[in-house]
Amino acid sequence: MNILFLSLARFDDINVRGIYPDLIREFIGRGMNVFIASPLERRFGEPTRLITSPHCQILRIKTLNIQKTNILEKGIGTLLLESQFDKAIRKYWGDINFDLIIYATPPITFNRVIERVKKRCGCRSYLMLKDIFPQNAVDIGMMKEGGILHSMFRKKEKRLYEISDRIGCMSPANCDYVIKHNPDVDPAKVELCPNAITPIENSGLSHEERKNLLSRMGIPHDKTLYIYGGNLGKPQGLDFLLKIVEENEKRSDSFIAIVGSGTEYPRINNWFEAKHPRNATLISALPKDEYDELVRASDVGLIFLDPRFTIPNFPSRLLSYLENSMPVLLATDRNTDMGRIAEANGFGLWCESGDVSTFISNMDIAKENLKEMGEKGHRYLLKNYTAEKVCDIIFPPVSEMQIGD
Repeated sequence: MNILFLSLARFDDINVRGIYPDLIREFIGRGMNVFIASPLERRFGEPTRLITSPHCQILRIKTLNIQKTNILEKGIGTLLLESQFDKAIRKYWGDINFDLIIYATPPITFNRVIERVKKRCGCRSYLMLKDIFPQNAVDIGMMKEGGILHSMFRKKEKRLYEISDRIGCMSPANCDYVIKHNPDVDPAKVELCPNAITPIENSGLSHEERKNLLSRMGIPHDKTLYIYGGNLGKPQGLDFLLKIVEENEKRSDSFIAIVGSGTEYPRINNWFEAKHPRNATLISALPKDEYDELVRASDVGLIFLDPRFTIPNFPSRLLSYLENSMPVLLATDRNTDMGRIAEANGFGLWCESGDVSTFISNMDIAKENLKEMGEKGHRYLLKNYTAEKVCDIIFPPVSEMQIGD
């Protein structure tokens, strides 16, 4: 079976860890051939190139900068993706007969690519819905509802749902949202397909290893360590995170590490330089192996989202917390169901973003129940959020579609 995988994720090597590489390795392990098309942003100064390995080809397609750049370039670059991907796929893989196309949002602008390949190969398509755009941009004030841009992208979104044979959503609330707000979509083709990884079992760090690691990073080893890792952008509602950092200055037994990069990093860095908090540190994006090591040394994972969201979100950073048997504290909008899932299954605590007193109280509850909550989270990961289980979700319905017939 030949799978065409379209993604905005940066691919050079499928052996790195992440929700997409882990799933692709699962496909390959089941005897499938995977053809990955992903962007090569202009900041790297390289031309389009093809990387080949057994059962996998990666087509890095030169594009404008579309991540961690200004809104104008991001917008233009996103609009150009469709034609750039279409041209490159026809040039390099025009003779490949694909059995299935899998693609993830963002973006929602691959319609022409998907339709052209489906027509040429007679194959089916699977949308992994990781982002409900353009409504998420409207929610946080980055786009005007009913404006020209919103109307254009909403039309593309509807068409993407129409041409997708299956739509895999990250959580039950995501499934419900898509069905409720898109009456033309057949509910039968909407299903749960969560973020997932291939978990690695580890014994954690010894006391001395943890102490040495944290010392190198300027983090005290004798306090409960709460970590926020990931994108530092507007969707994360980081003003509330800074309020928590400020409130935590009144405490003596807890420390907050913020690790990441994004459009809001300069503003957060300015805040740290002005406030000089004693119980928090800001670390720019770390290499994956170093970040994973810091997570292993941490006690509690943090997740923040802007309270204005009307769409459910499901940040993938949850997975690394669960993998390392850490309780999770969430401060999100009311529509995101990650907090409800965490509380119902005993591995996390939720409050609405903006509720400082409840969040601080949850910090203490998590500290008192580190082992129990962490173990519950790890078990929940193994039962629900593995690449093996997501592969099983995708392929039983695919086999019923008689792909390749």
